Order: sequence, then structure tokens, then C-alpha cells
Amino acid sequence: MTRPRLVLDTNILVSALLFPRGKVAWLRFAWQTGAVRPLAGRETTQELIRVLAYPKFALTDAERQDLLGDYLPWCETVTVPRRIKVPNGRDPQDRPFLALALAARADALVTGDRDLLALADRFAIPILAPAALRGRLAADPAFQFDE
Repeated sequence: MTRPRLVLDTNILVSALLFPRGKVAWLRFAWQTGAVRPLAGRETTQELIRVLAYPKFALTDAERQDLLGDYLPWCETVTVPRRIKVPNGRDPQDRPFLALALAARADALVTGDRDLLALADRFAIPILAPAALRGRLAADPAFQFDE
């Protein structure tokens, strides 16, 4: 099995980075061990940086830099063309994630966002909830990691 190239939405990333015992903590381990390859574009990275600065997280600059350092070095950087066509969804802020998935020819877009999941049946790239991704990975005997 080749390691899947994944677009991870911001909520999934923040959960994986900030909550080491949370439901998606396994994803952080998966990208850091090379089991999956996260994809990053300019807009999606800017969104992550913006969200990590939310006052509700109360992160210092150093803490935000450490969290970015636990993610960005494992990413494959993708240049997304400005005029890439994506389906219209309910939330225009989802567009960068859809565009990145198409531009990169990702294996999946991983999200817990209902607006994105609602597009799954009409999008060229699989849109999966984290549990569905984990199930697919676990079904492959070549994929094994311990948390």
C-alpha cells in the first residue's frame, strides 16, 4: 500500500494537535510515522495559523510554532491554481480544502464538517470522516501503527 495523500481540514488538524487523547489523536501519529502524507496549500496553511491564534486556545507564539512544527514538516506542499473549479457548498470557507484536494489529486479529504461531508457523493475525491479513514487504513494488512 502506498501511503495515502490526504487533505486534513482545519478542525481535524486542530483536534489532532491540541488533544493528544482525543478521537483523532491517532492521525498525528499516522503522519509523523509516515503512514499518511498530509497535503498543504497556502490557503489551508494560513487558515490553520489563523485558527491556532484563536483566544479560546490561549496558545503562546512559541506553542503555536511548536504545533506547526509537529505538522508542517510532514506535509507535501501543493500549489493550487487560482481558477480551479470546485462544487458549490454551503460554506465558502470550505473551498480551499476542496481546491487543494483536486489540485493535488489527493486520495481523500478528511473532515468532520457536515457541509463538506454532504458533498461526498458529487466530488471527485473521496470525502471521509476520520473514523471512515481509520477503518480503511486498518483494513489493509500493510498498514499498521501503534499509538
